[in-house]
Amino acid sequence: MKISKIILGLVFALVASSASAQDFSDPQYAKWGETPEQRRDNILASTFLKEELANRNYGQAAKYLQQLLQNCPSASENIYANGIKLYKQKVNRARSLAEKNGYVDSLLLLYDIRLVHFGSHPKRGKAYILDRKAREHLTYRESDREGIRADFEAAIAAQVEANGVADPELVAIYFKNLCDDYTNDIVDAMTIVNAYDANAKHFANIDPSQLDFKNQFESCFGMSGAASCENLQKIFEPKVAASPNDEALLAQVFQLMAKANCESDFFLSVGELYYGVNPQSSVAMLLAQVFQNKKNFEKANQYLREALAKETVAEEREKLLARIGILEMTANNYAAAVQAFNESINIDDTDDDGLALYFLAQCYVVGAKDCGSELAKHSVYWLAYDLLQKAIPLLEVTDAAVATNAKNLAASYRAVFPTAEECFFAELKEDAPYTITCGLGKGLSTRVRYRAQ
Repeated sequence: MKISKIILGLVFALVASSASAQDFSDPQYAKWGETPEQRRDNILASTFLKEELANRNYGQAAKYLQQLLQNCPSASENIYANGIKLYKQKVNRARSLAEKNGYVDSLLLLYDIRLVHFGSHPKRGKAYILDRKAREHLTYRESDREGIRADFEAAIAAQVEANGVADPELVAIYFKNLCDDYTNDIVDAMTIVNAYDANAKHFANIDPSQLDFKNQFESCFGMSGAASCENLQKIFEPKVAASPNDEALLAQVFQLMAKANCESDFFLSVGELYYGVNPQSSVAMLLAQVFQNKKNFEKANQYLREALAKETVAEEREKLLARIGILEMTANNYAAAVQAFNESINIDDTDDDGLALYFLAQCYVVGAKDCGSELAKHSVYWLAYDLLQKAIPLLEVTDAAVATNAKNLAASYRAVFPTAEECFFAELKEDAPYTITCGLGKGLSTRVRYRAQ
């Protein structure tokens, strides 16, 4: 330690000797002091500040920093760069909370002083300084929620003033913390809604490398709980009225309201506008579900069939046809449901849809009411049972709860198979081929089976 101090002293002496040879009366040194002597002393103090910092002599470094802030605060940005490094080290080495808080106060104060003297810097001016201060405030005094919000809002405003738009990363950090405050009952829902409304514009036309910040921003809003259907409508209803063909706006509103499980008339109007400019099957299916929930089966059917007419991907067509079949069942249009389910199943013969088979079996049973004789009605259960036996192993993979229902349904169908006596008088032998003679399954093949006695 003694040797290092000697070496350091020699370095300082060398620097001082070099400085004494310079002419500090030159106007270029005017920012360092009023007299050549003051200028020399302050330039040396700046050099010594950096050296003491590098050698972890933080107490002495703080004295040089104080000298510079008092005598020449506008001389160099390096005063603040080194001062910030100094107080970060002091914060990390504080031995008590009170000591730590004191150093954090000094750290944040440095940014305020820097703002006074370098706020107009062309590259690292007000916007840059307030950005750095906000981040440091969050890092070193996370419990000061009000102060953090104020610093981030000031930084965002400064960036907008300087560039017309704020840094997406800074906005995303700010908004996440704001949503955290809402979760902890520090701010109310409308504060979140208003902040979202005010800051969403900063993510328009951003670079693809910054999309994660946009996703974080949207996700925080969607998951905050403040994004209720009522609040979303308050924000977006006037915007949609002003720009009803803005696809980006419609997509944003539709997705946010869909996440909130909205079913209001406003949501449906937005969905219909969005589908008009972006007719995707996923949009149609969601709209159809909401219309179906509202018992507007005609509208629900309309959107599903419009989407089907435009969809070319086989997998998506299967989904749409299955949804159409379920919708038609809900509306008691069983013939249309049977047609939709069969089309869905026939799209890919190698990959049957367990759900379509499950519902198709039920449609055939309902259609059996039009059969004249009891034998004809009961024979339809053979066909429905066959379909359920195909559906069950598929459903066990995709939906265990429905698979259980299918097993129970199959057992109930088996319980109403025609009796051996009925089959005997109709000259039907067990396991013989049989063609359905009535109902929605007319013409389809199955096998004769007797009801268990």
